[in-house]
Order: sequence, then structure tokens, then C-alpha cells
Amino acid sequence: MIPAIFGLSGLTLSAEERAFFKDADPAGYILFGRNIESRGQLRALTDELRAIHGRARLLITIDQEGGRVARMKPPVWQAYPAGAAFAALYDVAPASAIEAARVNAHALGLDLAEVEITCTHAPVLDVRQPGAHDVIGDRALGEEPMRVAALGRAVLDGLERAGICGTIKHIPGHGRACADSHKELPTVAASAAELETDIAPFKALADAPMGMTAHVCYTAWDAENPGTLSPFVVGEIIRERIGFGGLLLTDDLDMEALSGTVPERAARAFAAGCDIALNCWAKVDDMTGIAKVAPVMQPLTAARLERALAMTGGTPDIGQQAELIAKRDALLALVGEAA
Repeated sequence: MIPAIFGLSGLTLSAEERAFFKDADPAGYILFGRNIESRGQLRALTDELRAIHGRARLLITIDQEGGRVARMKPPVWQAYPAGAAFAALYDVAPASAIEAARVNAHALGLDLAEVEITCTHAPVLDVRQPGAHDVIGDRALGEEPMRVAALGRAVLDGLERAGICGTIKHIPGHGRACADSHKELPTVAASAAELETDIAPFKALADAPMGMTAHVCYTAWDAENPGTLSPFVVGEIIRERIGFGGLLLTDDLDMEALSGTVPERAARAFAAGCDIALNCWAKVDDMTGIAKVAPVMQPLTAARLERALAMTGGTPDIGQQAELIAKRDALLALVGEAA
């Protein structure tokens, strides 16, 4: 097994993809809108991925946060609110906001469980900062670290109730970035003391099973390298100061914040200490290149992967979903009543 997560090109696997995935044996996969049409089609696709590897438990991931980051969309699937909705309720009724975030994540997770997706890349633990680029924006769970942590914990708990593994992101924090890392490298010039605000939610949830790095340069820590490619940020900040012990994924290596070829980026991420290279865009040459530079999966990485997978599966009760959504909506309505 190689320590990589790969994307797929379409609604079904091509013969080339099927052969490559069987030979390379990646740790998992990530799905996008281009891979999704209907419940039946999506379940058939995830079944085929498991069949390739002969593993009942397989890391099949998706970016399903709610709000504008949702790959599974209406009318086939439910729409879910962005993080800002729960942050607004927290202003009025913190305990109700935590419960709303939990039942919302539980309901969202049931959508994933029904089609045998095992992981979503949520919750977003980036602390929203005034004046920052809107790439995070309303995806954030608030502007105060402990609020973000409390709501983030509720999201992880709700997902776990549905048999879904969550991913805390973007470690060590994307909330100050004044650029979109999909398009360019953001540079954050905040002091180390100021950055304590950004890492606080990640410290509070350092026991999460999975985390995703940020393609952001933090001058106080490493003025030369983005976090994903920085041995200091990964080793000293994420692993030591934050204390994160879970499976550490890169953000998508195809993003324009990074330079060099995609395989070169993967090699640097592995050298920096990341467990898993995430490559989303199903370009066979890039995936083949990553497979060539990827190290043998280390026992610690394998153990972290197994811990994440252990949280998945079971027999979640899909029939609960309507009740969960009704409870969420009743709680979110408290914001309007308070106004």
C-alpha cells in the first residue's frame, strides 16, 4: 500500500485507472462532483473501489462540509448549512449550537454512509479573521478559538455516530490567509504569539483521527516553505506543539500555492513528515509519479490509518435522518427568535 489518496476521472473507473489502482494500491480515494450522479451510481463506484483491493474497509473520502463546499448536492441529496450558521446560533445559545452542529453532522454522515463513503474532510477548524480572504469565510465555525473547538468536536461526534471519520483542517490554520491557496501561496506574517489563536482549536481536538495541512507560509515559523512542505511546521508545530497524533494528509498537491511538479511536491511533503499525499485531479501521469516517489508506508502511518478506519462502518440508521434534520432546523430557528 502506498501512502497516497487519489482522485477519479469520472462516474465509473476507466480501464487505465482500474489497472493502476490495483497495481499501486493507494491508501484511499477522494470523490468530487464529476464522480457523482445518483445514489445507485455512487454506491456502484465505491463498491468497485473496494473490490479492486479486496478490503471491506477502505478510505473513500469527500469534501462534504455543507454550504458552498458540498460534492453531493440537491435534488439527490440534502443541502446542509455552512459553519457560520452554527457560529451565529452559538452567540444566542451555545449548548443549542453544539447540539445543532452534532445532529447536522450525524445527518450529513448518513448520506455518506448510505453510499459507503467512509470519510469527509470536515470540520474546518480555521479561526475566521477579519480582512482575510473569503476562501474560508462562512465555512468557519467562528472567530473565537474555543467556540470553533466546541463546534468542531460536535461535528466529529456527529459524523462518528454515522460511522464516518472526520478530518480536522487546515492545520495549523488557514483563517488569516489573504489569498486563496488554490490560486497562489498565501503568506501569513503574524507573530508566533498571534498564531497561538490559530492553533488553539487544533490543540483542543488533537486527538482527532485525521487532519489536513494548510498550503500557507507562516513567516514566524518557516519563511521559506508552506506548512505542508515544512519539516518545522509539520514536526515542531503540528506534531509537537499542537500534539496532533492522527493521520496527516496534505491538502491537494495540485493547488497553485505549491511549486514544482506534483510528484516533486509529494516527495517534499513526505520529507516534511506528512503521512499521506492527497492528489485530487486524476491525472494518471501525476499519480504514477507520486507512486514512484512515495516511500513504503511506515508502521506508524499504517497504525494511524487503521485507527481512522476503525471509526467507520457499522449499521447506521438511515431512517433517523429526517428527525435529525428537523431537530437541527428547530435549533437554528432560535437565532431568528432571538433577533
